[in-house]
Amino acid sequence: MNRVEFSNKVVQEVASLNNYAFHFTRDNENAYDLVQDTMVKAFSYYNKFRAGTNLQAWLYTILKNTFINYYRKQVKTNALIIKTDSISSADLYQSSFRNGAEGKFVMNDIEHALSKLSAEYYEPFTMYYEGYKYHEIAHHFQIPIGTVKTRIHVARQQLKKKLKTYAKGS
Repeated sequence: MNRVEFSNKVVQEVASLNNYAFHFTRDNENAYDLVQDTMVKAFSYYNKFRAGTNLQAWLYTILKNTFINYYRKQVKTNALIIKTDSISSADLYQSSFRNGAEGKFVMNDIEHALSKLSAEYYEPFTMYYEGYKYHEIAHHFQIPIGTVKTRIHVARQQLKKKLKTYAKGS
């Protein structure tokens, strides 16, 4: 397939990519940006696409990985603590909308529930939560991917039980 045919087929997938991106971002503008980043990567890596394979699946994989990489970058950025002597009015304005006491109780309950997980469930679950892929976790612990999936599933079930107070409709 030549570059023009490839470009035409990629452009035909924009609508479905937008729907898929909205699934991740829950925001139309962010979904649009994610699709644009995906398109740029698809055209940049045109030579990596193998004719005869599923183009839509290939594009979805690029989109998903782009979103995950962005999420990981945001987590790292948000983890940085900036210490200043003064607090800006923007910071005060933003924090005034949060109920610190309620948030503290919720976080304490979550931390308590997490602390009750055994290490074999806690460690894979936290890595997954931080954005690592199953195969990365499996490689880190030198265990099969199926075991990683099981441990994450069990951890979720245990956390759901312990945090059922916060479930919708309760």
